[in-house]
Amino acid sequence: MDIVAKIRARAKAKLKTIALPEIEDSRVKEAAKIIEQEGIARVLLFGRGMLDKAKQEKYAQDYYALRKAKGLSMDEAIEALQDPLYYAAMMTRNADADGFVAGASHTTPDVARAAIHCLGVDERINIASSCFLMSIPECSYGEEGAFIFADCGIVPDPNARQLACIAISNAELAKKVLGITPRVALLSYSTKGSAKGRAIDKTLDALAMAKQMQPGLLIDGELQVDAAIVPEVAELKYPDSLLKGRANVLIFPNLEAGNIGYKLVQRLAKARAIGPIIVGLNKPSSDLSRGCSVEDIVDCVAVTAIRAQ
Repeated sequence: MDIVAKIRARAKAKLKTIALPEIEDSRVKEAAKIIEQEGIARVLLFGRGMLDKAKQEKYAQDYYALRKAKGLSMDEAIEALQDPLYYAAMMTRNADADGFVAGASHTTPDVARAAIHCLGVDERINIASSCFLMSIPECSYGEEGAFIFADCGIVPDPNARQLACIAISNAELAKKVLGITPRVALLSYSTKGSAKGRAIDKTLDALAMAKQMQPGLLIDGELQVDAAIVPEVAELKYPDSLLKGRANVLIFPNLEAGNIGYKLVQRLAKARAIGPIIVGLNKPSSDLSRGCSVEDIVDCVAVTAIRAQ
């Protein structure tokens, strides 16, 4: 059973309710049918003009209470809850849904903003980021071809502490969704001192922070990607690495590298890229690429359902 089939099977084991606030998109409607038919999750499918007025009013009051200290007015809260994105996010916050998935017809900043403002950032992690679950055919690296790549969608240039928190939150995702032991590599253009620079110093600081925050985590850096995922190269470049060239969670030094990296692997290796999955929040949500397929939506819903279990 490949990793995508395993994810769908795990989602079916304990049904959760996922909000899909983009009924106007034909791909989302088709995905909802498949999700219901296969028993992957219960789906709440809606869009503009379909929102419950009483719940809109309640959610607007709750949203105002959440954001008034940030300068949000009641009128602005009422206006925000006309948007199905914010409605879905507040549904999730209020446990009227277990998670939400959107982005087929919205940008990543729009989805991330609604998720962060409504769901709130996990105080342990203190930063929201995103990742892709990559499933690479005929690949022996990672976890039988499965990897998590982060951050690929939200944090442009993380500082050392943010990088450490991104590593920890994505390691937790790997354990929760894939059921694997996370082996985390902080990627760089250098392997253990083969080059110098401020970016490398940041990565080393992030490594120290991550180890302090979560002592049992299998994490190493700075590592070039071949030293992180190819055992033979790891043996040559850094034989003392904890990972031994078997990393399955790859943490990129910045958003530019992460976004380029996942798209190269997706297109050139014909990999499945599930996500962006938003991590570091109090409740589960997933973004979608606006170029997503129906299958991408189904798999994002499955991942979100597992996270809610």
